[in-house]
Amino acid sequence: MRPGSSTLQSDMTMNSRKIATVLAVTMLVIGACGGGGGVAVPTPQTIPDINTYPPLANDAAPGASTSAVATAAAIGRGVNFGNMLEAPTEGAWGLTVTDDFIDKAAAAGFTSIRLPVRWSNHASGEAPFTIDAAFMQRVESVIDKLLAKGVVVVLNMHHYRQLDGDQPDAGELAVADAAVDVRFVMLWEQLAAHFQGRSSRLVFELYNEPHGRLNGEPWNVLAARALRVVRKTNPDRVVVIGPTSWNNASDLSLLKMPNDSNLIATVHNYAPFSFTHQGAEWVSPVLPVGVTCCSATQEAEMTAPLDGAKAWAAAKRYPMYVGEFGAYSKADDTSRIDFNRKMRQAMEGRGMSWSYWEFAAGFGVYDPLKLSFRQGLLVSLLGR
Repeated sequence: MRPGSSTLQSDMTMNSRKIATVLAVTMLVIGACGGGGGVAVPTPQTIPDINTYPPLANDAAPGASTSAVATAAAIGRGVNFGNMLEAPTEGAWGLTVTDDFIDKAAAAGFTSIRLPVRWSNHASGEAPFTIDAAFMQRVESVIDKLLAKGVVVVLNMHHYRQLDGDQPDAGELAVADAAVDVRFVMLWEQLAAHFQGRSSRLVFELYNEPHGRLNGEPWNVLAARALRVVRKTNPDRVVVIGPTSWNNASDLSLLKMPNDSNLIATVHNYAPFSFTHQGAEWVSPVLPVGVTCCSATQEAEMTAPLDGAKAWAAAKRYPMYVGEFGAYSKADDTSRIDFNRKMRQAMEGRGMSWSYWEFAAGFGVYDPLKLSFRQGLLVSLLGR
């Protein structure tokens, strides 16, 4: 964790889209990750009408297919390749995806890799919002190397700041407000078409931690629009969808799964936040350090969201995947190990697959300087 509605389906094509011509403003923000200024450059832009991408209906979600259930089980015990491809540019947050990371993660026994990617900063700001070919090839090469290891790859869209109504990070391209939602859908249209021939072990996750302007019904509608374009080229691929308020289990009551069986639900769980995010520089105000874990009260905080997610999953008949959990390195190692072990046992005891946040940065199970795992953390996750 770093720094909804129903409608009839139709088969509208690109040739039949209405194009509304408006005057939009794009802003190129120039600077390094830690800061920098921006220059506003007004440009005329044609923005496709979002209504030419109608959402899938979400009034009678059927529950998960056998394929979705099997894929959720195959995700098993995973790890996020965080702070790499979801930085404004790869390397801006200190890490790039390396062959060593790929080899070591698979050899250690992680059965899946969640791959966060900031697609929004590697695509045109004007329609048709074309994803940069070199970046697409870079991500594709990582996916193919991971698939060759036999792991499940959960590919998501991460940190599209404007989509949530947040300010873009330094070094990001900002687009016209009117273009943000349709751009999200059209990015998924490209991604789905590009990766349609890949193994079924490639799973799409529509968006990481929707919040802000997406909370509640807006996300239900937008997710259903995006899923519909995915289904044009990937009718059977398993797709992950989570609730708003940063994938908080408390918002599952607001989530409307589309009428689609090849889906997995996801939540993130960083409770107790005062422990997991102590000293985290991106949290304001910065939380005090020195908080240990895990008391009985803290364990109750950890498991309450999981109990809620389990009850929702049973009622809706979709498997539950915990896409992120972990404790920042400002916590003491003994407490982090205890937290990881108890979280793993709690998730698996409730039939949930999971992905630890994350591989080699501030929460990292792997030390990128020593080129070796932090054994206590690794054992707490994989039980060895």
